[in-house]
Amino acid sequence: PRRTTNSNHRYHKYRNLIKGLVPDAPNVLWVSDITYIDTLDGCCYLHLVTDAYSRKIVGWCLSETPHATHTVRALKMAIDATGKGTLEGLIHHSDRGVQYCCDEYITLLKEHHIRISMTEDSNPTDNGMAERVNGIIKNEILEPLQTPKNLLEAMPIVDHAIRTYNTLRPHLSLSMRTPAQVYEGKQIIL
Repeated sequence: PRRTTNSNHRYHKYRNLIKGLVPDAPNVLWVSDITYIDTLDGCCYLHLVTDAYSRKIVGWCLSETPHATHTVRALKMAIDATGKGTLEGLIHHSDRGVQYCCDEYITLLKEHHIRISMTEDSNPTDNGMAERVNGIIKNEILEPLQTPKNLLEAMPIVDHAIRTYNTLRPHLSLSMRTPAQVYEGKQIIL
């Protein structure tokens, strides 16, 4: 199996701030993770930032490597999408991978007054929501499709998968609303 997490590094690992936390609005808690997407030429890596309240993917980057540069790009997309300079009160939760602990990522979080939370060990359930989003994207939306040849072919497919997930796929846990509807505070009219 491919590994996306390397927790054996020199960077500071932050404590878990989200035990028992149930977010009550968008941009209270973001969860982040990296997963791989198979291509005929190998695999590429999908870096995701998801709003825990709405389950909306608010930032993402598809790349040929799991390097932190791409993880930072996903975080910048999420920050830019809020339209706010500061996100004081927001907690960012991730595993203890080098991508999330590196100086550039931590600096970006701190510049926007985002609190930092990390899993306590290598147990995937400590970042369960992020893992669940990975599974939905890969197993429900991408798996039935033809495997892309390479990153270039995968890019529009993943973009479409994320838009489908955010705007078309209702969640039972969201009272059959889509992540975008919940994030934007829209009600379903039946």
